[in-house]
Amino acid sequence: MGSVLVTGGAGYIGSHTSKLLLKKGYDVVIYDSLELGHKEVLKYLPGAKFVQGDIGDGQLVADTVKKYDVDSMIHFAAYASVPESVGDPVKYYQNNIVKTLTLLDAINSQGVKHVLFSSSAATFGETQYVPIDEKHPQKPTNPYGQTKLDAEYILHWYDVAFGIKSVALRYFCAAGADPEGELGEDHTPETHMIPLTLFAALGRRPDIKIFGTDYPTHDGTGVRDYIHVTDLGHAHILGLEALKNGAETTAYNLGNGKGYSVREVIETGRKVTGKTIVATESPRRPGDPAELVASSAKIEKELGWKPQFGDIETIMRTAYEWFEKHPKGYASEE
Repeated sequence: MGSVLVTGGAGYIGSHTSKLLLKKGYDVVIYDSLELGHKEVLKYLPGAKFVQGDIGDGQLVADTVKKYDVDSMIHFAAYASVPESVGDPVKYYQNNIVKTLTLLDAINSQGVKHVLFSSSAATFGETQYVPIDEKHPQKPTNPYGQTKLDAEYILHWYDVAFGIKSVALRYFCAAGADPEGELGEDHTPETHMIPLTLFAALGRRPDIKIFGTDYPTHDGTGVRDYIHVTDLGHAHILGLEALKNGAETTAYNLGNGKGYSVREVIETGRKVTGKTIVATESPRRPGDPAELVASSAKIEKELGWKPQFGDIETIMRTAYEWFEKHPKGYASEE
């Protein structure tokens, strides 16, 4: 099946994708600095090789590719907080662009020609129409989205110059946890809507903040398209296999095709947990678009991808079950 370098493979989406890759028979090399990733995930990824390193260390990347005979890469290693990117754009350009250039140069030096890039719906900015397809204008409203868009352009030109073929996957809100209960979401700090909502139910925080109640949506709160992390993993593998079968460089949007507002997520959290969740209304955050809902028609038609865990209640239930068993995240297992 080949050997895949998974940058950020000890992180949330990277670890779930690595588990699926291993099940399909791929050799998996997880490359992660552990700044945001968790070494504890490795016990659920038997057979995976692990290299602790920064994507900005071009020599280590090249040595890793050579040592493990890597022939393709899935690139997850990025900073991904919209509010943080607005406050510290230098951090985001340094990692998501400068170090990504170093990473690409390193794999190119070793002849790797297939890259699956974890992009973002943040490249689109304010929604001009819904659902968002691949032809929607890309006008990011924050540095995080801009760095993801810039990386897509870089990959295009690396194809032109070096023949590196890539698939960029632009997705919206990754959520949920491994249906087998082994892997989950553990960020420090946690900034995502579904975990924070469930933390309020579990007593790990006093409330859940609703940032903005005056958006032009059906209930005034922001609307997002949540995708189960396992469905995302399958999409990454489909994209990788398409490249191996001769596909050209392209991009796909991923989503369930249905958006849920902040208030709807909170209400679903109350239903799933059976517990009280206090919601506190707060001002909008800078850089947050009102609505992000994707059309997955292109990837469904070309690669046959369909979400298997599309229901918001199912997504939140898998997350809740993991959080219940891991009150301190992966540190609960020490």
